[in-house]
Amino acid sequence: MKPVAVERKATRFVFAGLRIGLGWIFLWAFLDKLFGLGHETAAAKAWINGGSPTTGFLSKGTTGPFADLYHGIAGAAWADWLFMAGLLGIGVALIAGIGLRVAAVAGGLLMVLMWTAVLPPENNVFMDDHLIYAGVLAALALVNAGETVGLGKLWARLPLVQRAPWLK
Repeated sequence: MKPVAVERKATRFVFAGLRIGLGWIFLWAFLDKLFGLGHETAAAKAWINGGSPTTGFLSKGTTGPFADLYHGIAGAAWADWLFMAGLLGIGVALIAGIGLRVAAVAGGLLMVLMWTAVLPPENNVFMDDHLIYAGVLAALALVNAGETVGLGKLWARLPLVQRAPWLK
């Protein structure tokens, strides 16, 4: 195998690994908040036990110019449902390698919103992990990372996806 081909194959697998790893971050956050697995969310505060997935962070963890906005939506049912649906959808899409364009846009938006909730970031003037994750999500969609160790190729062949390529 030629060196360039080896590099391209290695690159595809690195992006697939990043995609699956980032998908697990989103999916784990969903599962922990849903069931209260005890890592970040205690069982008593689990969504299935009547807890709110948005109350803790949005009411206590937000700072900066948008803090009042986030405090106002903390614990709202619509915010809980949107947040949890986003975590689940983005996590499943990334792990499966399907719908990466939609997952990248939704995940990027979620990450930028979370970045605005902690302004200014703790360790830098403006940069933090939320912006890096948003950039990685964009890169994953741009390189079709779902095609390696994922269902991206099969997904792209579906008639619905062929009619609406933005669903890739």
